[in-house]
Order: sequence, then structure tokens, then C-alpha cells
Amino acid sequence: MKKRVAVIERKTKETQIRGRLNLDGEGKSSISTGIGFLDHMLELFAKHGLFDLQVKAKGDLHIDLHHTNEDLGLALGQAFHQALGEKRGIRRMGSAFVPMDETLARVRVVADVSGRPHFRLDWAPGRKRAEFRRGERISYGLEDAKHFLESFSARSGLTLHVDVLKAGGDAHHLLEAVFKALGRALREAVDRDPRVRGVPSTKGKL
Repeated sequence: MKKRVAVIERKTKETQIRGRLNLDGEGKSSISTGIGFLDHMLELFAKHGLFDLQVKAKGDLHIDLHHTNEDLGLALGQAFHQALGEKRGIRRMGSAFVPMDETLARVRVVADVSGRPHFRLDWAPGRKRAEFRRGERISYGLEDAKHFLESFSARSGLTLHVDVLKAGGDAHHLLEAVFKALGRALREAVDRDPRVRGVPSTKGKL
């Protein structure tokens, strides 16, 4: 069966990004974006999604991580969309819960390869999202992850819901749970089901 592979590429005045995505891989990755924490998150995403992912990026990090972070989301989303092709035979939807028990971070990610991009983040009651922003203590915060995932969803054509059900005080572990759950949910959504004939939609197109 033909593997679903795409080139990751984006070049602007602010960033240069190249790489390769294989949706039918083994979870192998080689990632160098200049944003160490994001490298770690994408490694987790690939490992738990069983995607082979190579990414190399150079950006204007002397200004801020904003442009590189956003463009990586856009480039990876575009590659994900291309690798899926016509989406024939896929399960289409997937979800995952990932706990990080010592911090009580419980995250649910629900994904639909719908062709209608939409991203939503719902936050745990009783905790302030501002506590998980980038700052002196955190090099990559919740708002950075949110921006990355919005960009990824927009270009991949995914409906993506991230529900933080309970959050402890460790932003690192919280974001680990998010990216692991994203990989597992998308692994399920893009998995081929031999019983699915054609595109899994009554419209005949996604």
C-alpha cells in the first residue's frame, strides 16, 4: 500500500523550513527548529502518532519565537493535508486522553479530518490560563502552543478540540500531555479501516 508522505516546506523573509512527514511511519523524528521546547513537543507528537517526522527550521529568533512557531504550524499542517491526499479509507475521527499524573494534567484531544478547519481550546475550571504563559519561568507557554495548533489546524483542514480537564502547576507536563494526545488522536483519525469504502462522508468529499 502506498505510503502517505509529503514534503514540509515554507520560505518567507522571516523563516526557512524544510522537512518530510510520513503518516505511515514508526514514530521516528529528527527535529531542529531553534525552539528547544517545541522540538521536544514535536518529537512527542511523532512518537505517539507513529509519524516519521524530519524538520529543520531557521527563523528570526533574535526578535521572538512568534514567526517561527506560527510558520512551523502552517508548514506542518500543509504537509499533513498533502500526505492525506483524497482521504479514502480513513477512520476520519479520533480522540485521546493523556494524563500526567503527578501534576494532575488531564488532557483530551478530539480530531476530525473534516476539511473544515476549526480549533478550540477549553480550559480547566479553577485555574488561570495566564499561569501557563511564557515568561521568566517558562520558555514556551500555553499561548505559544495555542498559536501553533491554530496554524496547524488551519492548513491541515482539521477540526481540533483540546480540552484541558484538570491542570496542575507544571506547564511542561501540561503541554506534553497536549502534544502526546494530539499525536494519538490523529493516529486514530488517519488510520485506514478496510471496511471504509471511499471517503468517509455522505457528501462523498472531505
